[in-house]
Amino acid sequence: MKRIKLIEVRSELGAGTRGASLGVDALKIACLNKGSDYFRRFNSVAVPDLNHVLFDKNHFPYAKHIDSVYTVEKGIANTVEQTLRFGEFPLVLAGDHSNAAGTIAGIKAAYPYKTLGVIWIDAHADIHSPYTTPSGNIHGMPLAMALNFDNLELQRNEVEPETEFFWRRLKNLGEEGPKLKPEHLVYVVVRDTENEEDEIIRRSGIKNFSLKEFKAKGPKQIAREIYERLRFCDLVYISFDVDSLDSRFSKGTGTPVEEGLDVQEAISLCHALLDNERVVCFEMVEINPTLDSENTMASNAFDILEAATDTITERLRIEDATSRQESGRGGAF
Repeated sequence: MKRIKLIEVRSELGAGTRGASLGVDALKIACLNKGSDYFRRFNSVAVPDLNHVLFDKNHFPYAKHIDSVYTVEKGIANTVEQTLRFGEFPLVLAGDHSNAAGTIAGIKAAYPYKTLGVIWIDAHADIHSPYTTPSGNIHGMPLAMALNFDNLELQRNEVEPETEFFWRRLKNLGEEGPKLKPEHLVYVVVRDTENEEDEIIRRSGIKNFSLKEFKAKGPKQIAREIYERLRFCDLVYISFDVDSLDSRFSKGTGTPVEEGLDVQEAISLCHALLDNERVVCFEMVEINPTLDSENTMASNAFDILEAATDTITERLRIEDATSRQESGRGGAF
């Protein structure tokens, strides 16, 4: 049977608030507290991080530590690609959301001729570039990298040549050019955006399922509509940022936002989305236990992670049984 492989990424170079590097370990503590054997059930690999450079002076004001981010993203992309080539399902547990650009690049490197769809469950659009960013934090840029968007028509920053050099390399990671088309990106509960992002989303025609729409339709109908929009995609990657949860449940993340999902809604949504044979990768990001004295965020996130993994495991089991059945029928003739 196809196996799940946990990919642990502790890099927090792209975040504005320190502490997301501890998110994986916070999940493990939540797992122990719950008496679960989750982290003994799956093989795991850790991608090297360069968090030590956070002690150094940053030389890239509009894309902080972009040189080191590029090195980390290469490691993520290589690990995800290798995992997929070995026939395993990569389940990525990452620090900040900039790491998702490496995950996407790795999927495309493994399947260069397949069309990729991305489901982005997040409070934030993460579609800034160095030319538009108000903060310089790269966790606000992974989708611009994947889409190959510079957003120059909305430029607010004069970006140095060194930053442009690494930005080009990040956009071309895995394979040159865009990994993703705007029509193959779907947002869920994105609700905290800047004007530039609103304009990019509007111009690109990217669909965002709001919380109001989610509550009116329910997770199963939302999943059906998402997959209808992604019907021409061969593969799907789901990225779950814990700040998609309402700030009542997500204190332990760098940028909590009101009017998000509750924990049960997130579990139901992940179940509905992961129960689809085109999903090849799931990622969870942005748990920051330093902002959460009781580890409540990681505990909630672990409940979501465990439920999501159960759905993936059951789906892989059914696919494996179906495949064996079909190969057995083929051998009978």
